[in-house]
Amino acid sequence: MVLEKLGDSLKGTLAKIASALFVDDKLINELVKDIQRALLQADVNVKLVFELTKKIKDRITNEKPAPGLTKKEQLINIVYDELVRFVGGTKTGISVDKKPSIIMLVGLFGSGKTTTTGKLAKYFAKRGLKVAAVGLDVHRPAAMHQLEQVGKQANVHVFTNKTEKDALKILSSYEKEFKDYDVILVDTAGRDALSADLITEITAVNKQLQPTEVLLVISADIGQTAQSQAQAFHDSCGVTGVIVTKMDGTAKGGGALTACAVTGAPVKFIGVGEKQDDLEPFNPQGFIGRLLGMGDIEALLEKAKEAITEEDSKDLEKKLLKGEFTLLDLYQQMEAMSKMGPLGKIMEMIPGMGNIKMPKEALQVQEGKLKKWKHAMNSMTKYELEDPDAIDASRIDRIAKGSGISTNDIRDMLKQYKQSKKLVKMMKGNPEQMMKKLQKGGLMQ
Repeated sequence: MVLEKLGDSLKGTLAKIASALFVDDKLINELVKDIQRALLQADVNVKLVFELTKKIKDRITNEKPAPGLTKKEQLINIVYDELVRFVGGTKTGISVDKKPSIIMLVGLFGSGKTTTTGKLAKYFAKRGLKVAAVGLDVHRPAAMHQLEQVGKQANVHVFTNKTEKDALKILSSYEKEFKDYDVILVDTAGRDALSADLITEITAVNKQLQPTEVLLVISADIGQTAQSQAQAFHDSCGVTGVIVTKMDGTAKGGGALTACAVTGAPVKFIGVGEKQDDLEPFNPQGFIGRLLGMGDIEALLEKAKEAITEEDSKDLEKKLLKGEFTLLDLYQQMEAMSKMGPLGKIMEMIPGMGNIKMPKEALQVQEGKLKKWKHAMNSMTKYELEDPDAIDASRIDRIAKGSGISTNDIRDMLKQYKQSKKLVKMMKGNPEQMMKKLQKGGLMQ
C-alpha cells in the first residue's frame, strides 16, 4: 500500500526513541536523519523535508516537556504534531449547506476523476442527500458512458449528452434542473498534460458554474510534480481541495499528499480501493496516527456506523447485556466486519494494533476463515444458528456436505463461537473482572 514503507520506517524511529535510555544530541540527530531518509524515500520534496526536520529539531532542542510528560514522550509528541501539520494540519470537510452545493472535479487525464465522481456520489447519497452528476468530458471516448455506469452504481441521476461537443452548452441545457438536488457533481475533461485549451475550457466552465467547491483529483503516483500541477489548476479555477486517488497501490504517494497542502489546497478525500465505498475523508491526525501505529479511531467508528445500523447495534447491545449470544449474532458481526473492509486496514485503525507485525498471509487466512464460516452458517437451520450447542457430529457432517466446507473448519467455527460466548458472559457479570482475566491470560499484553 502507498506509504507503507514510510509507516514502517517511522514506527522504527519511534521504537528507537522508546528503547533509548535517555534523550541526548546523538539520539536527536539519528531521529532527524531517520525521518529525512523515510520521507525522501516516500517521494517528498527535498526542500520540504529539510524544512520539516529543522522544525522538529528546533522544537526538541528549545521546548521543555509539558507537565506530566517525559522527554521521550515529548519527543514523540513533537514528531506527531509536525507530521500532522506537514500533511495539512486539521481535517477540512466539504460544506453542503447551500442547495444545490455544486462540486466541480478537475484533473489530468487518467487521474480517476470519473471513478471518483461515482465514489463522491455514493458518499453523499449514503448521508441522505439527493445527488446528481453532470458529464462535461466531451473529449474522451466513452467518458459519458462511464459516468452513467458509476452513477447507476451509486444510484444517483446523471446528466449527459453524448452528441454535444461543447461543455458550456451541455451545462446550460441542464442548469435549470440543478435546484432539485442537494449536491451536483460536475465531471470535467482531463488531458495527458496541462494544456492551454484545457485551461481555457475549465476557466470558462468555472465562470459559468460558480461552484461551491473545486476539487483537484490527482493520482498518488504523480510524484513531486503534484505541486506544480496543483498550482496551475488553482490559478485557473481556484482549487479549494484535493482528492488523492490510488492510495491502495504501490506508488510512494508522499509527493502528492504533502505538495497539495503547501499550495493551500488541503487534501479532503483519499481513494483507498476500487470499490465505490473506498473513499475516506482525509483526516491528517488519523492518517499520521495510522502511519505511526497509533490508530485512527475516528475512521474506525465511521466505518462501523456504515457497516451496522443503529437499530442492529442496539439490539446486539441488549443481547450482550443479557448474556445472550448465538451464531446469528456472530454472523452479524462477521457481516459488519466484511463491510468495513480488509482486516489489515481495520487493524491499522485500532490504537496499538498498527505496531503488531502480523504477516499478510495470516490476515488472508483469517479473512478466508470468515468466508468459509459464512458458507457454513448459510447451510444451517434456524434452530442450529440459535442453539449451536445442539450441533453434534452428525449435524456437522450434514452442514459440511451442504456448504462444501470441511468438518474441521466447522468445528473451528464452533470453537470460536464458544470462546466469544464466554467473553459475553464475563461482560454480563463483571466487565472489570473480565479485563483482569484477559490480562492474566496474556491476551492483552
